[in-house]
Amino acid sequence: MSDPGVKNVEYRVAHLQDRLAAEELGELGVRAEVRAGAVALTGTVPSAQCRERVLRLARQELAGLTVHADVVVAEATRPDHAEEL
Repeated sequence: MSDPGVKNVEYRVAHLQDRLAAEELGELGVRAEVRAGAVALTGTVPSAQCRERVLRLARQELAGLTVHADVVVAEATRPDHAEEL
């Protein structure tokens, strides 16, 4: 018999994924997965504002759950020196 609490967490994670996909954030490739009783949020976003928006949506959808966020901001600034190959 499956644990209804786990199903509820999976439903909430799926709903978060749907919300992320429905907004302009959908192309970012941010993933939310249930791992060891917590939710792991991973991916790369183009700006700190996008990261904050993803984390805000996660807080709304996953309130009361343990969430480990590993969402990083891609460095989009020009390099300050030439790359040596």
